[in-house]
Amino acid sequence: MPLQYDDALVWFRRDLRVDDHAALYHALKRARRVHCAFCYDTEILDRLPARADRRVEFIWHALAELDAALARHGGHLRIVHGQARDEIPALARSLRASAVFSNRDYEPAAIDRDAAVEHALAIDAIAFQAHKDQVIFERDEVMTQAGMPFSVYTPYKNAWLKKVTPFFLASYPVERYLGALAKEPRRAPLPSLADIGFESTNLLELGIPVGASGASALFGDFAARISAYRARRDYPAVRGPSYLSAHLRFGTISIRRLAAKAYALGDEGAQTWLSELIWRDFYQMILYQHPRVVGHAFRPELEHVRFDNDEAKFRAWCNATTGYPIVDAAMRQINRTGYMHNRLRMIAASFLVKDLHVDWRWGEKYFADKLNDYDLAANNGGWQWAASTGCDAQPYFRIFNPVTQSDRFDPEGKFIRKYLPELARVPDKHLHAPWRMAAQEQEAAGCVIGRDYPAPIVDHAWARSVTLERYGRAAKR
Repeated sequence: MPLQYDDALVWFRRDLRVDDHAALYHALKRARRVHCAFCYDTEILDRLPARADRRVEFIWHALAELDAALARHGGHLRIVHGQARDEIPALARSLRASAVFSNRDYEPAAIDRDAAVEHALAIDAIAFQAHKDQVIFERDEVMTQAGMPFSVYTPYKNAWLKKVTPFFLASYPVERYLGALAKEPRRAPLPSLADIGFESTNLLELGIPVGASGASALFGDFAARISAYRARRDYPAVRGPSYLSAHLRFGTISIRRLAAKAYALGDEGAQTWLSELIWRDFYQMILYQHPRVVGHAFRPELEHVRFDNDEAKFRAWCNATTGYPIVDAAMRQINRTGYMHNRLRMIAASFLVKDLHVDWRWGEKYFADKLNDYDLAANNGGWQWAASTGCDAQPYFRIFNPVTQSDRFDPEGKFIRKYLPELARVPDKHLHAPWRMAAQEQEAAGCVIGRDYPAPIVDHAWARSVTLERYGRAAKR
């Protein structure tokens, strides 16, 4: 392919790596000199609830590693801080770039931002080149035979698997073209967290691997146990998941690398994990095709479910004081670490919506503020699934029982005792519903209900009956 540009700028966003990077690959092949940049976008940062945010620190570490990777080939990463819709066009003009390359983002706000950037660049005749990178299939690549977007996962998955070939999973050979990186000495060190108005967190104390090297280490660990994924994935006390979700969110590892491995192995565990990656594509497609899901039910008739929205009950859920051990342990996990096991996300979400009768949007917002791996498409899709308001959602009459879920997926109570040490001496037979202990048993276990651990704030059977009545009424509208 002949060179089209003298200078090009690659704008890194949620793709913080060098290897198998679509936009970087295309820029390196089409320009004589390629500059690289990242913007700490204040339109995003200013909305964060705290100045100590693990996600910002995760990005900060990833950028340091990305810059070092570019430096090994003579390049470096430019960092700007401000509104990306202003900073990126200004940087492109200062570099005399003829084109800006980026990877597509499917969130409504990102689409609006990119349109503004493209418009500003066009005023100076600078091209804006966007590429697919964070999903295997995007937007309208997997459609029904009638040419419409899927709204049910299983038919989408079947069509996805029918369409996929090794071509779609092949990596971009970035390494062979890195000689085109612009060779300029770094004029200033990368900004510190303090420079952008943020503080350090407990990210590294938690032992969370960071950067592309951390992602590769986690993937190497998971690849050795992926065959057991299906059998182990639902048990929070077991090392079953990949723990790669934050790395996928920020692109410190390529989705093609992960999907290709699962596709090639093909055993039961790998196929199950590939299905989870397909769910990720599915929710990105839903968000792109139906941006109304942000703040609204996918199923319009369930927009009108009545919620009590009791503030005290919501705070009890947030603060892990509901009296249901599996829910409280899950909430302590997210509050302390920014991570929550996927099975627990379903249990905690179901409990908030269908036991406490709190609007799913309250929980969605709480998770958005807390999760290290927060992704709008997946978070919205997951909450609407749990609330039975979304596409291919859990039917509203299927309501998780927090006690039976606890007994089934943490049978020995290892996870519960890790996050709720006040229940450490409660016998296994009572651990999932400690209020059922007799007073003498409570004293013996050092766990008096109402003193050492809260009594349940709601009766599940009663809450379930109320949920069925309210959803049933809404579904008939």
